[in-house]
Amino acid sequence: MKNEKILKKLSQLKIGESGVIDSFTDKVMSLKLLEMGCTPGEIVTLDKIAPMGDPIAIKVSGYLLSLRKEEASTVLVVMMSKN
Repeated sequence: MKNEKILKKLSQLKIGESGVIDSFTDKVMSLKLLEMGCTPGEIVTLDKIAPMGDPIAIKVSGYLLSLRKEEASTVLVVMMSKN
């Protein structure tokens, strides 16, 4: 079970958690996200959450990107191990 992938929605990450983008659940939204550097295999880290919980800021492709939680919920990430 060491190589078991743990998938989470990007919107479920806690501040400081990182994951590798695996796939998308919404085809239309995926095109928008791909254009912003959210490509499969890219590492994303949750950096900040707005005081009311929406939007969130993620680090991806060398920059900070702000997404609504609804948008972030369409991105599936493989959780990175904390070794």
